[in-house]
Amino acid sequence: MSDGKTAANPLLRVGGTKIPFDEIRAEHVVPAMTAVVETMEKGIENLECCLEPTWKGLMEPLSELEIPMEYSWGPVRHLMSVKNSDELRAAQDEVQPKVVSVRLKLKQSRPIYDGLKALREGPEWATLDEAQQRAVEIRLRDAEHAGVGLDGEARERFQKIEEELSKLATDFQNHVLDSTKAFELIIADAADADGWPDSLRQLAAQSYAQSKDDAGDPDPANGPWRVTLDYPSFGPFLQHSRNRAQREAVYRAYVTRASSGEWDNTTLIDRELVLRKEKAGLLGFDTFADLSLTEKMAPDVAAVRRMFDELTAASKSHADADLDEIRKLAAANGFDGEITHWDTAFWSERLREQKFDYTDDQLRPYFPMPRVLDGLFSLSERLFGIKIEAADGQAPVWHEDVHSFLVRDDSGEPIATFYLDAYSRPHEKRGGAWMNDLLSRRWMDGELRLPVVLLTCNGTPPVGDKPSLMSFREVETLFHEFGHGLQSMLTKVDHADVAGLEGVEWDSVELASQFMENWCYNRPTLLGMTAHYETGEPLPDELFEKIVAARTFRAGSMMMRQLEFGVTDMRLHHEHDPKGGQSPFDVHREVVSQTRSLPPFEDDRMLCGFMHIFTPAYAAGYYSYKWAEVLSADAFAAFEEAGLDKEDKVQALGRKFRDTILAVGGGRHPMDAYRDFRGREPSTAALLRHNGLS
Repeated sequence: MSDGKTAANPLLRVGGTKIPFDEIRAEHVVPAMTAVVETMEKGIENLECCLEPTWKGLMEPLSELEIPMEYSWGPVRHLMSVKNSDELRAAQDEVQPKVVSVRLKLKQSRPIYDGLKALREGPEWATLDEAQQRAVEIRLRDAEHAGVGLDGEARERFQKIEEELSKLATDFQNHVLDSTKAFELIIADAADADGWPDSLRQLAAQSYAQSKDDAGDPDPANGPWRVTLDYPSFGPFLQHSRNRAQREAVYRAYVTRASSGEWDNTTLIDRELVLRKEKAGLLGFDTFADLSLTEKMAPDVAAVRRMFDELTAASKSHADADLDEIRKLAAANGFDGEITHWDTAFWSERLREQKFDYTDDQLRPYFPMPRVLDGLFSLSERLFGIKIEAADGQAPVWHEDVHSFLVRDDSGEPIATFYLDAYSRPHEKRGGAWMNDLLSRRWMDGELRLPVVLLTCNGTPPVGDKPSLMSFREVETLFHEFGHGLQSMLTKVDHADVAGLEGVEWDSVELASQFMENWCYNRPTLLGMTAHYETGEPLPDELFEKIVAARTFRAGSMMMRQLEFGVTDMRLHHEHDPKGGQSPFDVHREVVSQTRSLPPFEDDRMLCGFMHIFTPAYAAGYYSYKWAEVLSADAFAAFEEAGLDKEDKVQALGRKFRDTILAVGGGRHPMDAYRDFRGREPSTAALLRHNGLS
């Protein structure tokens, strides 16, 4: 693809590490992806007729086949998440079936599959290193899960299922985005904003001004204010709004997103569950969960249930006590009635303020994002022996708020670059926070191409002349996503199939990210990344102590909330009959009745917005958050045992964590990698201790 059309279409430029995001338009997608798919199809045919069952004769050309897709489909999928538009959606919808089809064609190729088996059984196998062998094994597994063993009608049916599931996932995400964008609560009465923190007033006033062409400048003191379902707006509103009716309206809107009208995901959920079960059956599995867990660190569903039971036994009584505590506080403050779902955040925040005597607004001035980034980078440099430099202007970006950075190793050599898209943009960017590989580490044209990583958050944007002043939760989220990024940036594996997070079992993917969150509670780390944006003063010691004390606040409730999601996911994909009489919402209500301290909210349609399992990265895998949290807490406990105040030991352990966990990526089974670091298998003890649930 080196003709004139290539130069004109930015999605057809293959090579280097600088994606021309500033040039990509929706009209480029269809012609680019059509060309990429055609080239890939020809490449598959050529490989099938001429392959040699060796690493050089099969695995290298297989990897090379997928390079053009990295430079085209990867940026398109990213822009769908951060710069969504009707035109881009239409273009993606048109080409997505072709992309799904050609990827299936590659995985379903019998000659390639037979070649991989011959490589595994041949004389070269013993000479391959562990990462190479893992890459071959993963290719074989993926081929089997893609239906390579199917023939005739079964194969045709499998392909149709994959194409439909891909389309359903895209539609599901778009419906959630559209329904989130469609809701707004305009508040004009200043009395309704009484008790709001300044940050919420400023954000809501700015949101109103941006939504109305003739609104004039934002007026945080007098309004009007606009509340949305984007979390930086929705979350603080439920915590601080004294108008219970408005809290109810916003809560109802949030838990019923994408559950009615033109954006209703109800039928999509039913259809996805039916198709996933049928897919699993075609591949010889009883349930989709059984299929999913063949790609996970957990050995089977029973092991996941044991973890659920162990954590539930330690947490449920604490969650019940949490609810009793806020009931008593509400009653003592004149609340006459039953605490319900739109009350818990409000009264929990009042209890937290009473117990720990600080508010988010007191903390935010000490966490301007530039200072937090400096602290995060400084910690990473200390632990892992790297250097992080600003690289703005060295590569195109998709929005003016996006920043780029260069990472060097301890010898000064570049090893990776990453982009940070930190602020919420609800009109075009989906909610949440995530990390993706844009380009993986691999050999290309005789040169080692370094990884490029995408870090995306939905933090509080700058308001007026103020920088982004982060809530403590936003600080934790940034550390979390950066931890994901480290596993891709610090990989030393050169085979793209198992470099960075590629090939890593999904339930251990959160290990590095959750490990990094623990450092937010380390005194030198936290105080070192705080500076009041006006005075430059660090966070006062008493506020730090309160943050640490508040770490276990409502820990039982938070644990049970995550278990609710994980148990629901596993029941839907293992026990639920999608063609039976019980609906997925009934399943969720049953789980809620067993995990929450409040009775189920009858109008709750949370599943319609549950993108984690229906888009579908965490399908039959949401438990992975807790599975990996056990790993991460146990890993951080190694630093605690060594002494967090002993810098030489901390740095030595940091290098060990880098070399045994971060650097090996998918090139080593995660349990083996974990034993290399810790010297034993993980225990839940540290997680329960950190959460005050021992």
